Amino acid sequence: MPDNHRHDHDHTEPPSDIELRVKALESLLIEKGLVGAESLDALVDLYEDKIGPANGKRVVARAWADADFKRRLLAEPVEAVASMGYVAAQGEQMRVVENTDGAHNLVVCTLCSCYPWPLLGLPPVWYKSAPYRAQAVADPRGVLRRFGTELPEETEVRVWDSTSEMRYLVLPQRPDGTDGWDEERLASLVTRNSMIGVEPARAPEEASVR
Repeated sequence: MPDNHRHDHDHTEPPSDIELRVKALESLLIEKGLVGAESLDALVDLYEDKIGPANGKRVVARAWADADFKRRLLAEPVEAVASMGYVAAQGEQMRVVENTDGAHNLVVCTLCSCYPWPLLGLPPVWYKSAPYRAQAVADPRGVLRRFGTELPEETEVRVWDSTSEMRYLVLPQRPDGTDGWDEERLASLVTRNSMIGVEPARAPEEASVR
């Protein structure tokens, strides 16, 4: 069952002034032919999937490589993350949930798109979509299958509902065959999707082909 923390912000409120300005600027740039819609989409995708999650990747890699840091991250995540220079912009709290052989964690925001953006960058479009938000609660294994993730029947799937006060980060399992890897190499195996919980971390042989 999802963690039902209270959402006290208005999910039906109109876009903020800055959001309206960004949309207007985007429309003007496209209309004047200064930038193409596909180019904008590519830039957004780059930030969502590569540049944005770089902070989170470093946090996960540190936890894999440093057992003391991992204990701090699970017990006092805000403080542990802050020790690496990453601080929430609005003071929201964070909880880090660890994947194990017996339990797999999946993050969703059922009412909007609350997301740990200082670590993961912009939320992907699918994370904000109504179908994902609904299915993650009703059929989490079905969601995982859509991303190619098949889990043993005996593995418990836990769904965590992000809110404006509490954000969640999944600590994926460290892939086998990475003994002796430094943090930089380990970070190459961490993906945004693995920190949301829809996919596992990459296997070592995948790092050089993606």
